[in-house]
Amino acid sequence: MVISKPIACSRMYNLSPRIRGLWDALFALVSSQSSIELEIIAHAAPAPLSELWARPDMGAVFMCGYPFSRMLEVARPTMLAAPVSSEAWSLDQPLYASHILIASSGPINAVADLAEARWGWTVRDSQSGYHAARSFLAGQFAGKMKQSMTVGPLLNPSGIVAALKDGRIDAGAIDAYAFQLLSMHEPDAIDGLRILATTDPLPAPLLVAAQTLPAGITTALQQSLVTLHETSEGAAALERLGLRRFSAVAPSAYDILPQRADDADRRLGIPW
Repeated sequence: MVISKPIACSRMYNLSPRIRGLWDALFALVSSQSSIELEIIAHAAPAPLSELWARPDMGAVFMCGYPFSRMLEVARPTMLAAPVSSEAWSLDQPLYASHILIASSGPINAVADLAEARWGWTVRDSQSGYHAARSFLAGQFAGKMKQSMTVGPLLNPSGIVAALKDGRIDAGAIDAYAFQLLSMHEPDAIDGLRILATTDPLPAPLLVAAQTLPAGITTALQQSLVTLHETSEGAAALERLGLRRFSAVAPSAYDILPQRADDADRRLGIPW
C-alpha cells in the first residue's frame, strides 16, 4: 500500500504549544528537504502512544526505545534516526538519560532518602519515566528497599512535574531531554524543582516510519534527518530544540534496555 501523505509526530516531546511549534517547523523543513509531503499531527495526550505507534502511515514519529526493543524484529517499525542533544549527558551521541527530580522544598534531601520516597511513574513501558528509575534504585538499594508507595500512571513528564509540585510524590524520573526543552522554553514549568541525580545514558527515543512505507520514502526522510545539521537553516532549527544533529542508529543498540529492566526487577525485589 502506498501512503500519499505519511504522518510526522513529536508527541513524546510535545511539552507545550511553543515546543510543539518548534518541532512542527523542524518536520516541515524535513518534508521540504526530502520532497516527501508530511502531515504533521499532535496525537495529543491522553491518546495512547501505542495507538500512534501502530499506525500504518507513520513517516517520522518519535518512539520510546523500550517498547521498540520488546517488539519482535519482524514487527518493528523502520528506524530513521535518533536525536543527539547538546547537553553533556548525551556524550555527543544519540543517547539520553533520566533526571531524578525532587521538589526543592520537599522531604528528600539526598540520594539516601530515595529508598523511602513516594515515587511517581509515567507508564510501565516507558524507559525514561519508569525503568530508568527502577534501574537507578536497584543500583543504589538492591535488596534494601522497603515497599514504598508509588503514584502512577502519571502519563508523561508533565504529569511527574505536576505531582511533584502539588506534593503527591517526593521523587520521579523525567526524560533528561524533555527537561532540557522545558529549561529552554518553559522554565516556569519546572520552577521549584531540582535534579537530585542523573541516570546512566542509554539509547535515545528514535524517529520511526511504518514498515508499509515504500523504501524510497523512508530513505529520503532518513537522509534529510541525518544531514539536517549541514545546512544553516537545519542547524538553526536543531539549535532551537537543543540538538546538535540526528544520527542513524542500529536496532541492536536498544537490546540493552530490556536487559536492564529485567535485571532491575530481579535486584530491586519490590513491585511498583
